[in-house]
Amino acid sequence: MNIQKIESTTVTLVDRVEEELLTYLTNQDFKIGDKLPSETELSESLGVTRNVVREALSRLKMMGMVESRTRRGMILTEPAIFGGMQRAIRPKLMSRQALLELLAFRVALEVGITGFIFQNVTDEDIWELEQILHMQEAMGENIYANLSEHQFHSKLYEITRNKTIMNFQSIIQPVIEFVKANLRSYVSRTNAELRKQGELVTHQKLLELIKTGDEDGYRKAIEQHFFVYREIIRNRGLETLEIKRELPEELKSMISDLPTN
Repeated sequence: MNIQKIESTTVTLVDRVEEELLTYLTNQDFKIGDKLPSETELSESLGVTRNVVREALSRLKMMGMVESRTRRGMILTEPAIFGGMQRAIRPKLMSRQALLELLAFRVALEVGITGFIFQNVTDEDIWELEQILHMQEAMGENIYANLSEHQFHSKLYEITRNKTIMNFQSIIQPVIEFVKANLRSYVSRTNAELRKQGELVTHQKLLELIKTGDEDGYRKAIEQHFFVYREIIRNRGLETLEIKRELPEELKSMISDLPTN
């Protein structure tokens, strides 16, 4: 095997072995399903102990890149792109800036997938979206709001036929619910004001635009649908950058309830 030997001179030896293994797998053109050399072979080639190799391989296993199989040994596998992210996202353990940046990413992604939705949507998809809305009406908007929002937007992600995009919805959902819970009063009041002004974009409105094939109208509507989130992101961003602009005291108070570290 053509692997450069590692000199055991630092406390980050496992990090260096992990990087060398990744370089080796790339340079040797390993494919998904290929069998990896044994721990003993890797240990001898790298000039380190089997324990160090085993720990480096365990990291690759945690990333979903390596899998142990009976009678075959270690196999190269395709990792779930958001696998580590899904385990790491715990809203109560994240800074408010990280939470709001994830929220901004979600808003940008939903606007960005508009073209995929209109390219792939079928009559069956539209029927399923209608059933989600019918259930919301039957159970009451206040009771069904969170579940309905999750189901409706999950279906939009599903219509893209892109598994990576679909997986993101389930990962980001805890962040959405956490932010909404901490800013419930602000979100409700803002949406009520938008409704009074005729500027609140509901799921029903989004579905109507999908049914009529109005892609440009939908793109503008989905941006407005996330108006309250964009306001939260914009206000928090101003505060973080220390731009001289006073926020409403009530909004400051509610935002400060989010964890700071």
